[in-house]
Amino acid sequence: MNAINILILLPINERQRRSIEIEAPNASFIYRTYVDIDKSTVKKADIIIGNPPAEMLIDSPNLKWLQLNSSGSDDYIKEGILNREILLTNATGAYGLAISEHMIGVLLQLFKKLHIYRNNQKLHLWKDEGEVKSIYNSKVLIIGLGNIGGEFAKRIKAFGGYTIGVRRTNTEKPDFIDELYLMDKIDELLPIVDVVALTIPGTKETYKMFSKEKFKLVKNGAVILNVGRGNVLDTDALCDSVESGHLLGAGLDVVDPEPLPKTHRIWDIENIIITPHISGGYHIPEILESIVQISAKNLRSFIKGDRLVNIVDFSTGYRTLDIK
Repeated sequence: MNAINILILLPINERQRRSIEIEAPNASFIYRTYVDIDKSTVKKADIIIGNPPAEMLIDSPNLKWLQLNSSGSDDYIKEGILNREILLTNATGAYGLAISEHMIGVLLQLFKKLHIYRNNQKLHLWKDEGEVKSIYNSKVLIIGLGNIGGEFAKRIKAFGGYTIGVRRTNTEKPDFIDELYLMDKIDELLPIVDVVALTIPGTKETYKMFSKEKFKLVKNGAVILNVGRGNVLDTDALCDSVESGHLLGAGLDVVDPEPLPKTHRIWDIENIIITPHISGGYHIPEILESIVQISAKNLRSFIKGDRLVNIVDFSTGYRTLDIK
């Protein structure tokens, strides 16, 4: 495994560079950013660590492995982007801490009407806005029990909430989940929960899975949280459900489309909290450090010919189960 070219698109420091480079001492390392990367550099790479623009990967003759810095891989599994013989791995495990804390913050904002009190503050208005809700004893449905969904469930349990998890496969129940079901039970669960948290990727199966009909099943006064992909739900149907008073509100770190047009009606709906896809990113240093550790571990395995972690299944967009 000599003379391989490794392109790194992560904003890492010298210590983090050394932790990656030590795993492939004979390799040539090239450092770029998402902004200054070009097609010719991508075409020379045998390994890429980070997320290049997906269209630059078309016809990359040398590429053997792409390590994403994201959990989602939907742009990279599209037909014609990557040769199916190329190894694709994601950064599952790096984002649970940051995104789960963000979800708790948004949920408390809606439950405690903090956004309304903030608006009142701007108006210099001293006003009691009435009854609020508590996470304690709330039933919280978490659709998607990967690292993000699991970390959110742990925090809900710490607040005294009741956690109901849904995943595609595997009915082995973690300790932080009170009830566990597969995806076919979602419709039965929606009418009985106070919070629906979506932490699933954008795939053919999840596209617009929360339609107008789905929202009708959700319990009156419930909250929707979405941190997976914006196209998992029908944005206009969500707006209708909140504006009508059927839903208490929603917290969205992802929307459809992105970026959200300035003229979209959703901006002006008081009980929909929108953040511009920032709950993850590199907004806390622990995220980047985790991505570096995942990348270094996988580079070590790649050089040795061992199995990598977080391998993405091109047909589903989900990572395959890692074999111990």
